[in-house]
Amino acid sequence: YEKSRQFHSRSADTQLSVDYCLSREREREREMSSSMRNKVQRKFKMRGYSLKVEALTEILSFVSHFPDAQDDALNLLLDDLQSQSQSLKSSILDKEAVCGVTSLLLEADMAANHHDPTSSKSQLRIIDAFDFPKFHYDPIKKSFLRHDGIPLIHGEPSAKATLYRDRFLLLFQRLSRDPHFARPAFDAEYSRSGTCEITTIQSLVGRTGKSWILGVISQLEDGHFYLEDLTAAVEIDLSSAISFLPSCMHPPCSSDNADSFTLKETLKYSCLNSITTGFFSENTIVLAEGEMLLDGMFKVNTCGFPPLEDRDKSIELFAGIDFFGCALTKDQTLKFAELESGAVNDMFVILSDVWLDSEEVLMTNLFPVEKTMGKLETVLDGYEDVEVVPSLFVFMGNFCSHPCNLAFSSFSNLRLQFGKLGQMIGAHRRLKEHSRFLFIPGPDDPGPSTVLPRCALPNYITEELKKHIPDAIFRSNPCRIKFYTQEIVFFRQDLLYRMRRSCLMPPTTEETNDPFEHVSFPFPFYISFVYDDVSWKLTYLSALSYSLQLVATITHQSHLCPLPLTVQPIIWNYDHCLHLYPTPHTIVLGDRSESKAFNYTGITCFNPGSFSNDSTFVAYRPCTREVELSSL
Repeated sequence: YEKSRQFHSRSADTQLSVDYCLSREREREREMSSSMRNKVQRKFKMRGYSLKVEALTEILSFVSHFPDAQDDALNLLLDDLQSQSQSLKSSILDKEAVCGVTSLLLEADMAANHHDPTSSKSQLRIIDAFDFPKFHYDPIKKSFLRHDGIPLIHGEPSAKATLYRDRFLLLFQRLSRDPHFARPAFDAEYSRSGTCEITTIQSLVGRTGKSWILGVISQLEDGHFYLEDLTAAVEIDLSSAISFLPSCMHPPCSSDNADSFTLKETLKYSCLNSITTGFFSENTIVLAEGEMLLDGMFKVNTCGFPPLEDRDKSIELFAGIDFFGCALTKDQTLKFAELESGAVNDMFVILSDVWLDSEEVLMTNLFPVEKTMGKLETVLDGYEDVEVVPSLFVFMGNFCSHPCNLAFSSFSNLRLQFGKLGQMIGAHRRLKEHSRFLFIPGPDDPGPSTVLPRCALPNYITEELKKHIPDAIFRSNPCRIKFYTQEIVFFRQDLLYRMRRSCLMPPTTEETNDPFEHVSFPFPFYISFVYDDVSWKLTYLSALSYSLQLVATITHQSHLCPLPLTVQPIIWNYDHCLHLYPTPHTIVLGDRSESKAFNYTGITCFNPGSFSNDSTFVAYRPCTREVELSSL
């Protein structure tokens, strides 16, 4: 009995000792937690922020991931929040504001510690158009303000006017920073000689001499075209107009042409050093130089698109504003840029016009011609055998050879064809395991309407494919991809044909020999004319191709589809989904026209062509931004 009593006594003492140690440990944790809580609140208060309870909990959870560097993690979080201060709604931070930064920091840390050079799935972010952030420019504050809430699909009548206003202000704020279109404050001699200073249309009344105006081309009356800005509208006469394209191209620098430009003239009119036609249609915003006639009409002498702004300059001016939908801080950008430079094996394979209902072999001139499904299997077989498989396959519509309109009655058949495609992909084990598959609808694919942006393909059509490829991704048209620091825009629309039909002034018909050529064309010649008693010599790019003109049009308009709404309807409240500001690194335009690629003012643009008709597709390496035009 005595031994039993002593044993139980020792057990009780041991238990009390363990309980005491645990209680002391919990007390120390509470003290540390309380100390960290106070430190977080104090540091945020010093930066001018107040924290809600949920935000404080999120920050403590974030800091707990770095037990050996809690102060550094907290300072990094504060610096990132400070850099995004313009996008914050209030100095009182909630959980949503904090989560956006902490999640990116944790992902960056994970990528740095667990980076796999053969695969970058974790750094490939695909953004649906209906998730794009919406901003509008405030000319009073000279800053972009974020739209609160989710825009309505069926907007108020005022939303249509807001669409045009936002487009105009977007280009106007860009133009207002261009030194060639601002009046110098202290150079009186320069001012007397005349400048390219922009005049509002309302101010043209009673004005004589040449003026520069910025406006939207509108047809307010049948057969009568007007230029509109935020103040008024004026009828225009385009009968004697030539067109120029303001860009970062430089004047001729050879010895034969050096005498044509003095230094002052080069600085003053460097935006007129090249002439091209471009696609000028209704709804495009143009710069026009001309003079008012006695009958109240504005006679246009020269017109062109507003000059582009360098991407880095746009981002620097509006630092902290997430236009793309996937913001990175300065530190994250540097870290991801280093990781991106090492992702040399990553490759995107992009196909457009993948008609899944064309699977049989067609006999032509006694030779078998493979249809789409057969050609697609050939492509998959080829990439299955390479050393490093592509990290992403992008399939862009149309996915049916016939328009899926009200007369279309084969939706069940299209559903089965997607199932067969899933089986085909699933049969390639390495591709299924290591690649991702993105599907973007085309203009004639199933959907609620033909307006832009188009939502993703319906679940009824795609669920058979998902049984075989559960990780398949279905997104809207257009959609965006963030690959480390690189921003890529995908858009599937037969835009070239429609822009050519809608343009008011016919463009040049000659093609360039080099698909990547955008500054020095093989056959330039010069046109001389007199402007304000000064002789100017301008380069006419006679070899400008239709495809390059399309790229120039959408980039200078900062809009993927600058067509009239009567030609291509757009959801008024979602027009921001088609904006191209700041300019992305790469634009992929899926079009039925011939496959081509350009490097236009630093922007990589390409069209993969029609896979079903021409058997063409593109292999794109985002690390080097190299475009491989491929075909079977």
